[in-house]
Amino acid sequence: MIKPLLGLSLTALIFSACTKDHDPQPTAKTLTIENVLDSKPLVESGTFKGNGTPPVIMPGQSVSFSFSAAKNQRLTFATMYGWSNDLFFAPANPGIKLYDDNGTPITGDVSPQIKLWDNGTRVNGMPGMSLAHPGTAEAAPRDIKEVMGTDDYGHTFLPASQLMNVSLAYDGNSMFTVTIKNQSGGTANETPFSPGVWAISYVAGGNLLLPEPIYSEGKATTEALTRIAEAGDNAPLNTWLTSQTGIFTPLSPVLVVVYNGTENPFFKSGENDRGEGLKDLAQKGNADVLAAALRMKSGIKNVYVLKEPASTVLLPKIGGNAGGKVSQQLTLAPGDRIAIATMYGFSNDWFFATSGNDIDGNAGGDVSSSVGLYDNGTAADQFPGAGITQFNLAGTPLNESRAIGPVPNPNKFTTLPAIDNIIKVTLQ
Repeated sequence: MIKPLLGLSLTALIFSACTKDHDPQPTAKTLTIENVLDSKPLVESGTFKGNGTPPVIMPGQSVSFSFSAAKNQRLTFATMYGWSNDLFFAPANPGIKLYDDNGTPITGDVSPQIKLWDNGTRVNGMPGMSLAHPGTAEAAPRDIKEVMGTDDYGHTFLPASQLMNVSLAYDGNSMFTVTIKNQSGGTANETPFSPGVWAISYVAGGNLLLPEPIYSEGKATTEALTRIAEAGDNAPLNTWLTSQTGIFTPLSPVLVVVYNGTENPFFKSGENDRGEGLKDLAQKGNADVLAAALRMKSGIKNVYVLKEPASTVLLPKIGGNAGGKVSQQLTLAPGDRIAIATMYGFSNDWFFATSGNDIDGNAGGDVSSSVGLYDNGTAADQFPGAGITQFNLAGTPLNESRAIGPVPNPNKFTTLPAIDNIIKVTLQ
């Protein structure tokens, strides 16, 4: 009896060893998240013009346009002093202040911030209706210079604020309407205003990304600005400003969750925020609260919060430089899935995340198609990058309660690039 039992025991050991040799083994892979957005420095820009033919703004007439803005952002614009050779009106750089230091919108007359400038490309003739255009070119173009009482040729000018009235109205929810009125009629400097351009720069780290988008005092002009200053043609400068206008946003520190289950462990589209910390991530870019809550849940194997070493956040591509990138080595067993989330930094409560079945641990290569952009439904939305209540723009979010859902594109504020042109996720 001893020999059969011994044989059975050896057979069991051999079978057990073979089974272990053929069990799927955990694999090591590296997850990488990158901000690949080719960012732009201007959040908004546009044109304005009169209603007549030609579309100039005559004395007594006015023109209005609307825009969104956050604290510390400025409005700038330019329009030709029509009965001159190359003079233009524009606010002193970096532009018209829109909020006071407490974040209260500024309204009413802001005309004292407007100046009259000499483009430096034409010899100034006596301003007036009979002035010959374009006039004589300067033998050596001069730098842009403010006209203060008299120009370099002895012609006198009233202060710009006596010729142009500029007023601000606050429409609510970070929206302003500016009205530019030609009040030069009956003065010694009566003139029409040409079609013009306007722009708003993003603010990052408290600084305007493009503080002088139209002109720079004491520096040479550009061909596009010259077209406005000499001929009232706003098309070339509008084309250039449009090329600088678009999306800029950092991505917050990235939450990465490895779990064994059938669905995303921290949100589902169509449900309200669960109160576990996703709100903190979506509104403030703070993933730590949600990370702590997830570590207490069953089925969660690992939780990471990935921060870019230098700046914490993942900045977009700026001036040709690569965007921010973070990586994490993962040990993945059969059945493991990976969920990620990161805030669309210049929003009220938008976040990028995988959802549903997230990323299969067996996947490899570019898995960016697993990522969507969602509205957390916990803060009132404003123009991304130009909202007074956006946390990362020195604001306090206005609470609301809606179900989480995909951010439409286009949405009521702007058109966003494709998601894989903002965030790239690879698993290798």
